[in-house]
Amino acid sequence: MNSLDTICALSTPSGSGAIGLVRISGPQAITIVNQIFTKDLNQIDSHKATFGLIKKGEEQLDEVVVIPFKNGKSYTGEDLVEINCHGSSFIINEILKLLIQKGCRTASPGEFTQRAFLNGKLDLSQAEAVGDLIASKSAKAHQIAMNQMRGGVSNEIGELREQLLHFASMMELELDFGEEDVEFADRSQFKALLSGIKDKIEHLIHSFAYGNAIKRGVPVAIVGAPNVGKSTLLNRLLNEEKAIVSNIAGTTRDTIEDEINIQGITFRFIDTAGLRKTDDQIESMGIERSYKKANEAQIILFLIDERDVELDIPDLIEEFGKNLKRDDIEVITVLNKSDALSKKQLLFLNEHPGIVQISAKENQNIDELLKRLVQTVEDLKMGDDSVVISNLRHYESLMHALEGVERIEEGFEVELPSDLIAMDIRQISHHLGEITGKISTDDILGNIFANFCIGK
Repeated sequence: MNSLDTICALSTPSGSGAIGLVRISGPQAITIVNQIFTKDLNQIDSHKATFGLIKKGEEQLDEVVVIPFKNGKSYTGEDLVEINCHGSSFIINEILKLLIQKGCRTASPGEFTQRAFLNGKLDLSQAEAVGDLIASKSAKAHQIAMNQMRGGVSNEIGELREQLLHFASMMELELDFGEEDVEFADRSQFKALLSGIKDKIEHLIHSFAYGNAIKRGVPVAIVGAPNVGKSTLLNRLLNEEKAIVSNIAGTTRDTIEDEINIQGITFRFIDTAGLRKTDDQIESMGIERSYKKANEAQIILFLIDERDVELDIPDLIEEFGKNLKRDDIEVITVLNKSDALSKKQLLFLNEHPGIVQISAKENQNIDELLKRLVQTVEDLKMGDDSVVISNLRHYESLMHALEGVERIEEGFEVELPSDLIAMDIRQISHHLGEITGKISTDDILGNIFANFCIGK
């Protein structure tokens, strides 16, 4: 990226619409727009909208509203101009062609936000939150992205990093007075600080399970034997006939997926083939996919029906669990067809209060199942802390930082020299700095901003 270039792009979705927003940012933004606009932006106050015409030579191309942002008081930290035109694809393309002819170049994906980062308007975690905000599909995902964009994560990381760097400096200062046996960094105070930092880092790491689930949507696999009502439940949850329902065992031979939003959380439900032993080659392939999807899920709805009630239900769950390759999957046992239970069976179920009893066909107790799903996700969140990690890059940096903290704890136990302890402190600080962009590389920046849309 060349920050001396002046860039332009359409910032609203492509295609026809009521309004199109064209953005221009860079040192020549105002000069270039002045060449195609009937008003002199040098005479217009910053942040003030003005009405005029875009002209292509003597031809009047469109009536527009133009807003200049001057002296770096803009999203990018540069001179920036926004042209609000009619949303005709022809008009937008003509305006962009005019701007390029006058000296602009087309912006790369995420280049406006990358310039905001490089010019100190946002740190790296805030810049990433812009992308998350645009991609958010639920109230919870929006809330996490907004908090991160406002500096929630940055403030937490910045405070930890500042405290660590202070002690590293004090320890390194001791080396200059090695012969005088002085101690500038109080070891007991530092150990207490290190314990607090470790707790905070662990808290942020644990929040990733919740944040990642909210950001990407919570995959929920519906599994169970044939004819327990998996497809009926999927249709009931989605409120549409998504899956074929039949009394014939083995009807579902492939996975069926769709999303719904429940109380601000996006759930991605996956109906799977019935689990049983079979000689049917195609059905076997479907069952194999069922186990694959179960292992990719965050939550599993393990469906049983009245035929299973008087069996050893914990044994059924344990047998199914042998096919799971992860121990962080939450399994919710759901008894379907509860309207068909006998009194004896109902009494038997009192021994298993954790089972959610529903009737998908009769639409009974579905709300209770939805509450259980939401609560299962909310239980991933530790307390009411609004600072949640949802970015894999942040999670990895925090894991490296935690390893550094544990090395320092071991170093104190074996009385490592101060210079080695200081090196570990600075290494932790480095990993924390990667999150906010205090420490960054072109590769990291390229990977992050390449995922943005052009115009943002």
